[in-house]
Amino acid sequence: MKLDILVFGAHPDDAELGAGATIAKEVSKGKKVGIVDLTRGELGTRGSAEIRDKESAKAAEILGVAVRENMEFADGFFTNDKEHQLELIKIIRKYRPEIVLCNAIDDRHIDHGRGSKLVSDACFLSGLRKIDTKMDGGDEWQDAWRPKLVYHFIQWKNLEPDFVVDVSGFIDKKTEAIMAYSSQFYDPDSEEPETPISSKNFTDSVNYRARDLGRIIGVEYAEGFTVERYIGVDSLEDLI
Repeated sequence: MKLDILVFGAHPDDAELGAGATIAKEVSKGKKVGIVDLTRGELGTRGSAEIRDKESAKAAEILGVAVRENMEFADGFFTNDKEHQLELIKIIRKYRPEIVLCNAIDDRHIDHGRGSKLVSDACFLSGLRKIDTKMDGGDEWQDAWRPKLVYHFIQWKNLEPDFVVDVSGFIDKKTEAIMAYSSQFYDPDSEEPETPISSKNFTDSVNYRARDLGRIIGVEYAEGFTVERYIGVDSLEDLI
């Protein structure tokens, strides 16, 4: 299956928090979008990997993505090395996305920046014909494929975006997908330990960040991204 957009997150819920409304908007426009989680989030303070598996499947259904996979890399300990790069190259060549979205280039959680660089490096290497790959258990060699664009969503740190996407009308879908991770986020009846993302203030912040970015560009809600190269436009009128 060829995808238009492939979204990578170091943990289940990263894609929803960073780009959930953008994903929902692109799906509504008929784009084929997939999500690949690098880990199962097994080191998370609340819940368990098994619970996160179920929650991520529910969130994927809410967003309407075509596919969701988990690489099962070691949460907190995966590295940007040849072994991990080759596994991601296989996935990139399998789905041949035009656009890749991935973690923030710098963030509070060490997996986010590391996952960001790992995905970015794998996107480049995936375009080299002399790197031979086959899907696990497959017989056919994969063709080289390099995504046209790699964008990084914004997470815990309030990084300055290089561009923002108008997601007005899709913030409720994003919120619904986020709250599918009921083990992780605000629940006044939960007996789990408190974490930086389990407070009501955190879930509220997702909404008011989107509202603030939207205010800056004159729309109701927006999500921000950073880029790896200059943004090109065909006309001055392309900007909203």
